[in-house]
Amino acid sequence: MNELLRKFPRSMESLLDILHAIQDADPQHHLSDEALQAAAEYLGAPLSEVVSTATFYTMYSRMPRGRHIIRLCESPPCQLLGGETLLDILAEDLGVAVGETAPDGAFTLETTSCLGACAEGPAMMVDDRIYGALTKEKVLSVIAEVRRSDATR
Repeated sequence: MNELLRKFPRSMESLLDILHAIQDADPQHHLSDEALQAAAEYLGAPLSEVVSTATFYTMYSRMPRGRHIIRLCESPPCQLLGGETLLDILAEDLGVAVGETAPDGAFTLETTSCLGACAEGPAMMVDDRIYGALTKEKVLSVIAEVRRSDATR
């Protein structure tokens, strides 16, 4: 942890970047109590301020998550183009509700207010990649491809 933190200036201006780095380095893609404490100590900041920041932004998670994070856009354009139906399809295929992680630890299903891909809606993000113009078939194909890539690792 200390090695990771040393990459950043000891300034509260670095907090968001530090939280991203900590979360990205964690195998369960979350911010543990210990990690938040380490960040607060490194920055010389109150733990309450670090925790407050980590819980304010939806891009951070305090709960352990799966190897792959799926975020389905809930913006009005995506919803009007079928996003709500796609959420049901994802939940059924993964066997989880929004905010849950699949029993095998492979996927966590989340929603987000906007992915900035309104022209390509409905859209979802899997890890760092955005997929647009989604249909049931395309959603299931993307998930199947991620599962195949996991199986070959």
